[in-house]
Amino acid sequence: MEVLDRIKFIRSLKGWTQADIAEKLAITTQSYAKIERGETDVNLSRLQQIAKVMDVDLAQLFSLDDKNILNLACSNFNTNSLNHCHISSEPIEIQHKIEQQEQEIFYLKEEVANLKEIIELMKKNN
Repeated sequence: MEVLDRIKFIRSLKGWTQADIAEKLAITTQSYAKIERGETDVNLSRLQQIAKVMDVDLAQLFSLDDKNILNLACSNFNTNSLNHCHISSEPIEIQHKIEQQEQEIFYLKEEVANLKEIIELMKKNN
């Protein structure tokens, strides 16, 4: 994973938009987007600013491994429970959407069960 990919990954992991980071860096969203896309040269001082804003060590931008991913993921939760830590290269947004869909499926299954009960009651009353 390249440095710019790591920056984008960490931003996604924290649930921040490009506009969020740009605001913290006091630059335009377009300027920050160019950084992530590699369309502009990034000097060391800018990388240090990005690392500071993202609350990571500058070294983490250059060497993001599974252990660092776990630490970053866990730091986004107010709990020490490993059940809430995601060891994944997928952004947290995708995992959040999956969890929402699972909750929706659970709700729909309950609705189906309730409707079946109503149908059975209606059959008995006829």
